[in-house]
Amino acid sequence: MKKTWIWLLLALLSLASIAGSQTGGSTEKAVAALEQQWLQGQKTNNPDLVAPLLADKIAVTEADGKVYDKDGTLAIYKKTKWDSAEYEDVKVTVFGDTAIATGGFKGKGTDAMGKPFDNNERWTDTWMKMPSGKWQCVASHATPIKM
Repeated sequence: MKKTWIWLLLALLSLASIAGSQTGGSTEKAVAALEQQWLQGQKTNNPDLVAPLLADKIAVTEADGKVYDKDGTLAIYKKTKWDSAEYEDVKVTVFGDTAIATGGFKGKGTDAMGKPFDNNERWTDTWMKMPSGKWQCVASHATPIKM
């Protein structure tokens, strides 16, 4: 009798794992697409593409250590002019209604103060599925890569 229960439990766990990975796969693709929309907003100097991706209470920690809320982040994006912006090695891992996206970023342009920059960073974004069903970023962190 014990063996029957063990086999039944293993079968149920296997089915749950398959169902979770199918759901996670589509969620991973959806969040990766949102990351690409964020990048497109930078490439085209269009913060309006980024605004709906950010939760109202987001915390954005920039590579210089400064922390911004949604309004502060969008204000900086409006003044920043990107000459180039690229992601590499983007990965998304899903944990239920939370997803962690990581990747590399290289970008050049002029910052909000009019100073030229050439950034090479690693970033981590934390996404949550909101009660509306829409995914939004609730935390973002960038770290410079030392060359």
